[in-house]
Amino acid sequence: MHIDSRKLDNNSIIDGDICIIGAGAAGISIALDWNNSGHKVILLEGGGFVYDEKIQMLYKGKTYGQKYFPLMSIRNHNFGGTTSRWAGHCSPLDDIDFVKRDWVDNSGWPITLNDLDPFYKRTKGILDLHSTNYNLVHWQKKEVSLINLPIDNDFVYDKMWQFSPPTRFDKKFKDIIKKSKNINLYTYANVTNINSNENINNIEEVTIKNHAGKTHKVKAKYFILACGAIQNARLLLASNKQFFKGIGNENDNVGRYFMEHVEIKSAELWLNNYFPMDLYLLNSGKTIARAELAITSSIQEEYKILNGTVALTPMKGAKFMGNNIGNWEYGDPKKNKTNKSVWERMKRRYFMFEETRVENINKAYQLRTRIEQAPNPNSRIFLDQEKDSLGMQRANLNWVLTSFEKSSIRKIYEIIGQQVGIADIGRVKLLDYLQDENDESWPEYTSAGFHHMGTTRMSNNPKKGVVDANCKIHSINNLFVAGSSCFTTSGAVNPTMTLVALSLRLSDHVKKYF
Repeated sequence: MHIDSRKLDNNSIIDGDICIIGAGAAGISIALDWNNSGHKVILLEGGGFVYDEKIQMLYKGKTYGQKYFPLMSIRNHNFGGTTSRWAGHCSPLDDIDFVKRDWVDNSGWPITLNDLDPFYKRTKGILDLHSTNYNLVHWQKKEVSLINLPIDNDFVYDKMWQFSPPTRFDKKFKDIIKKSKNINLYTYANVTNINSNENINNIEEVTIKNHAGKTHKVKAKYFILACGAIQNARLLLASNKQFFKGIGNENDNVGRYFMEHVEIKSAELWLNNYFPMDLYLLNSGKTIARAELAITSSIQEEYKILNGTVALTPMKGAKFMGNNIGNWEYGDPKKNKTNKSVWERMKRRYFMFEETRVENINKAYQLRTRIEQAPNPNSRIFLDQEKDSLGMQRANLNWVLTSFEKSSIRKIYEIIGQQVGIADIGRVKLLDYLQDENDESWPEYTSAGFHHMGTTRMSNNPKKGVVDANCKIHSINNLFVAGSSCFTTSGAVNPTMTLVALSLRLSDHVKKYF
């Protein structure tokens, strides 16, 4: 069922068993898991089914520290969220991402990869993936052209990825949810405050507002916050009438440990002879699976470095790539989408990839890094004094990188370069910004992946995190957080697949209360 909250009588009371705040990848995945369950699900979406500039303006905010995208442009504020423009890159986190690493401060999840494995498998149908298997040999049996570089796998291995079409949640699931008998979708229902009982240990209701001047209350037995890492933190911090520092913020952790993936061109690979590179290349929307180079866990531990992967792009097409932040110059995401120079460069890039594939003569590749950001309490979301049009304080971001990320990138390419040399297949050349190991500065083209993680991190210790191993706010009995804001560390892979898996795990846990 779908209800436009602008058309309800002012001060309406909405009741349900479970209230999910946010209809993006996390919120929709959870709602669908309760379809036909017999329990009344309230799914709140701040926008409608299409882009609305006035709604999008609610995401406006300031950025500080390392240069970042305009906050208004990086998340879509409508049903389906940013899945309407995600790229579909899917791969699970690694074992090492979950363990406590003595060389990475604040690392270590309270769950393991094995805890998420069953839920990774369940993402296959949601994300329209071809397999639940991410083993290189599995894919080589399916396609004989996927030949891997002859590098020692004790040092460097091939990290496999699959590609969702990509699934657009707004298109795929809108009708299912609108026709559902027990899922009640409310659009234009922006949550502006979370209200607790007198003991401040249970959430009783949330306040929703819209630009029609209507205010409503939503009551439920359990609440799940699924608005993304920036907005999850913003809403918790802004709900400070009963909670002086904000909900779950007794230990000043809400909003902290914001993580992104540093995405940056870093080196060049020059092969001695032509080598079939189908395993590593992206084929303009046709690729089902491919590999990126990665450093094994044992070598990461030996050299005390962060986890990262390396994508290969033919040099002939790499010059058309630019960088994400440089390309995304407007605060309004709709303007970025219609920015001809950006999309023309991308088209030309894919054309060059195809040309290279046909010619079979390319031997030079740009190596591009995607590396995890070490959990850092100074990298954070905080509230501005300025308020949006619904009276809620805006969110600001201070994105902080350190020398650890940069030194890890340099070491990754030293290791790959050594192994390429030992195998006598070519040479690796570091780009200028990595030449001097004492240089801690970042080049102008340093970029990121639109991947927001952390801000309500998972920890068994309330002093070290915001939610527990089941994604429940430590100090609140019936408030949970879904999505990548719960990530303790980010790993080196795109977060959508993992956040959907984690949301399904959370959904299973909440079912135990009924």
